[in-house]
Amino acid sequence: MKQRFHDRTEAGKLLALRLTEYVNQPDVCVLGLPRGGVPIAYEIAQALNLPMDICLVRKLGVPGQPELAMGAIAPGGVMVLNHEIIRALNISRGAVMRVAAAEKRELERRDRAYRGDRNLLNVEGKTIILVDDGIATSSTLRAAIVTLRRQNPKAILVAVPVAAESACLSLRKMVNQIICLMMPEPLQSIGMWYVDFSQTSDREVQRLLRQTTQVS
Repeated sequence: MKQRFHDRTEAGKLLALRLTEYVNQPDVCVLGLPRGGVPIAYEIAQALNLPMDICLVRKLGVPGQPELAMGAIAPGGVMVLNHEIIRALNISRGAVMRVAAAEKRELERRDRAYRGDRNLLNVEGKTIILVDDGIATSSTLRAAIVTLRRQNPKAILVAVPVAAESACLSLRKMVNQIICLMMPEPLQSIGMWYVDFSQTSDREVQRLLRQTTQVS
């Protein structure tokens, strides 16, 4: 594919066409990274009749350049750092920890806002389809994968509409499979590969979660 996706909904439907072998499989579940990965995960789960949940993770943005990831955090004290970016921009440990503390508070807020009284999906022994709206540096996905590995899944597949080829290569050793519809060179930014890349709201994440099937 070379043309842009119209929006995340279209991207999810197109990804689902590459995942049809998992339709109705009782040991497979879909996890979306909030917020942008959730609408895509929802379309995949609906098309394949699979349970869906969220996988909370927060990017650690470079001070003054929040869209550039210097790492990511996930529940359970998981922190993945991009040391190459940290060294190149001469970011101090103190600055990293201040950003991490702020993002930890946001992670906890989102957990309360999104999950509420919804039980955490049990992924032990299951194949996970882990979904985001794109991969630039891979920091957020790395944190998610580290967190999920602690829960002893059978396998982890990463499914994304668009990604940097270098990011996919760096992730291959961490997961069983990567499914990506486009790897443009240069990537430049995830958003430029969507006609509509408007921010997914908390309310939209909550709505999609309420509409999904969830099994323990």
